[in-house]
Amino acid sequence: MSSGQQIPPWLQEQLMKMQQAQQSLQSIHLQKQQLEMEQVEADKALEELKKASDDNAVYKHAGSILIKSNKTDLIADLEERKELAKTRSIVLSKQEERVKESIKEQESKINEMVKNAATGGTNTIQPPKSELSK
Repeated sequence: MSSGQQIPPWLQEQLMKMQQAQQSLQSIHLQKQQLEMEQVEADKALEELKKASDDNAVYKHAGSILIKSNKTDLIADLEERKELAKTRSIVLSKQEERVKESIKEQESKINEMVKNAATGGTNTIQPPKSELSK
């Protein structure tokens, strides 16, 4: 394409779809990082709780305050949070794989569209026949 030509609308649409998928992938990565941090914090808290004797006063975080609790309940709560984070992490990993595959397909589609349009012999880029039938 010469510098005077604009990107055709059908190609712009495909590029936008790919960009959205890349943004989704970035969001998934951030969510996975947050879950990893939660798991590390829960592990540290469990480690400290297990060191504490049963007669030590323990507290749990509830918003911006601490509430007195018992060791057994806190351990159960932390174990449950860890399990939930693990499950969410598995779901995010599956989403990540689907989005990565979608990005690969999108890149392939864009490359094919550009290649087909360039070899079409016309001066203006036209959408591939597969795009015209949609």
